Amino acid sequence: MYSKVLLLRFPREIVNEAIVVNLVKRFDLTFNILKATIYPRKEGLMVMELTGNRKNYKSGVRYLKDLGVKVESISQDIKRNEEACFHCGACTAVCPTGALYIERPEMTVAFDKERCSACELCVIACPAKAMEVNFDRGLLE
Repeated sequence: MYSKVLLLRFPREIVNEAIVVNLVKRFDLTFNILKATIYPRKEGLMVMELTGNRKNYKSGVRYLKDLGVKVESISQDIKRNEEACFHCGACTAVCPTGALYIERPEMTVAFDKERCSACELCVIACPAKAMEVNFDRGLLE
């Protein structure tokens, strides 16, 4: 399976079309919408994780681009300040991917970078401000 977090910018002319449904039906891809701001007759913005086999993934991205959707990959540089973290677990309650979790029986917060989608919810939830998320956007080829 191939998976990537993408930033999609929809032109206002196509925001009412069933584009994500077509990714599922036509290309056998699964998705997880992490953020979305889409209004009628205005440009739409969506951050989604798109998953499937590599051939279908590439075909799905080509489909998006052919429709006029600007597709950018988002890679994340996630940092946790271990000294600032006091392992309260607030971040684990909001982490949608389980990248932040409680290790038992120690009751400490663990962070698995590989599972992180860079949704930034941990940054907002952390009372110690121990989580920092930096995005590096690069156009897909």
